[in-house]
Amino acid sequence: MKTFPIILLVCMGFASCRKFVDIKKSSAQSFVETANDCQLLMDNYELFNTNYPADGELSANDYYLDDAGYHLDRVTIEARTLYTWQPNAIRASADAWVKQYNKIYHANLVLETLATLSGTEIGHLKGSALFLRAYALWALAQLYIQPYSSATLQAPGLPIHLKSDINDVPGRGTVKETYDHIVNTLQEAADLLNTTSSIASRPNKAAAYAMLARVYLSMQDYPNARINADKALALRHELLDYNTADPNTLTPFVRFNKEVIFQSVKTREDALDPGYGEGNSAIIVPELINSYAANDLRKSIFFKENLSDVDYTTPLGTFRFTGNYDPAVSSAQFNGLSVDEMYLIRAEGYARANNAAAAMEDINTLLRSRWKAGTYTNQMAANGAQALQIVLKERRKELVMRGLRWTDLRRLQDETLTRMVDGTTFTLAPGDSRFTLLIPQEVITNSQLPQNPR
Repeated sequence: MKTFPIILLVCMGFASCRKFVDIKKSSAQSFVETANDCQLLMDNYELFNTNYPADGELSANDYYLDDAGYHLDRVTIEARTLYTWQPNAIRASADAWVKQYNKIYHANLVLETLATLSGTEIGHLKGSALFLRAYALWALAQLYIQPYSSATLQAPGLPIHLKSDINDVPGRGTVKETYDHIVNTLQEAADLLNTTSSIASRPNKAAAYAMLARVYLSMQDYPNARINADKALALRHELLDYNTADPNTLTPFVRFNKEVIFQSVKTREDALDPGYGEGNSAIIVPELINSYAANDLRKSIFFKENLSDVDYTTPLGTFRFTGNYDPAVSSAQFNGLSVDEMYLIRAEGYARANNAAAAMEDINTLLRSRWKAGTYTNQMAANGAQALQIVLKERRKELVMRGLRWTDLRRLQDETLTRMVDGTTFTLAPGDSRFTLLIPQEVITNSQLPQNPR
């Protein structure tokens, strides 16, 4: 039987590495050779369920930094340049890039091991590895390749690794090839995965359909987004009743709550830390705070008012985010797949197909679980266009700080973003090349990959 080493560490020192995805063997190795070994490897929560990129959230517009927050010592110069959309904003370290390709590497390691095995559980395990590989690649695509559209199909894509050989160095390919690979991989995963899993950190069939819905939405393929959201909701449709959540706590939601289809969280980014009420970094923009109705419980559950760092009691009139679907008061926030997101994707698909009634049925189902009991009145839309306006508004209000806003801005391209720092205004207009981030410098230095244009 063939034995494959499980690589437990990733080489972060690119100065001594020639590959843009350099996986370095450690002395702390174990071996994966059985189906149980494969499951144990994929159950590595730190590897597969954490450290998804935060730079999209950093660049998005659900929050802002005041001048004091912008100049906090813990906010790095790199974060400041990304926050203000500088043309030369670039990460020196390849940390975010490598962590995703490390996921892909280990998923491929599992797939290669499974190819040597037989048994009833092999199909589900293969589906899990395929899902995890596609999930990580899509996360990178939201940052480092152009948004998917008919005009960008032949633009540079991402390297697609199909084996664990660290000497395999594919080129960038195209945007179309990247998304085709993600979709095809998820479709295969959906066919193989079990309907349910014992815990939300493990993929299942609902997760594959939910991820397909998310991916198709980012591709502006709204019919397929709706179809796959519908498939996910056929398996998982229960919503939390926000009347049962405690609006006074900083962590109102438990990990693996019943809306979570697949659990994952973003990496820590100090500029995005909500804080504890004083000395906050990320402040929620006023137009988002003001968009919630009085009986909409999301306002009191998702947000808490900031306090003066002088007496710690005086309200400042600004708000921080406390609606993390993972019980952590930090910027390591939930970005996984969830039931509420599926209702919103299906509603958008219906609205874009001019089925206003179906779109509003999904919106009303969602909002009845979010409003103070007995106070919600169903919303109505005269046509698909009106329904779409409502859906997009509720999407932003529901999916705050989930790592999805940047993807929405990239696909919709319907507003100019504006920020002010020290009296200087910074803008990002629709269609700007800065909606695609520069690939980290370590990757470019130690590979033959072309950099994104500016």
